[in-house]
Amino acid sequence: MLQEILLLVVLIIVAILVIRFLSEYGSFIVKIILHLAFGWILLGIINILPGVYIPINLLNIIISGFGGVLGTLLLVIVYVIL
Repeated sequence: MLQEILLLVVLIIVAILVIRFLSEYGSFIVKIILHLAFGWILLGIINILPGVYIPINLLNIIISGFGGVLGTLLLVIVYVIL
């Protein structure tokens, strides 16, 4: 009985800490996820356009994801110049 009560208290404390973390940093995490998604979506759209082909490989996905729209535009400029 005591172990169950102790487990319940620990779970409540962990839940409170997770909710507090998400309330403080949740909007920041959502912004990062949207930044990644917009970069990858733009990379896919650019590959549909005629005249510009950026190969989909791990390096380009990383640049496009972490760079977002600016990273994708940088890839377009590099591949157009080369």
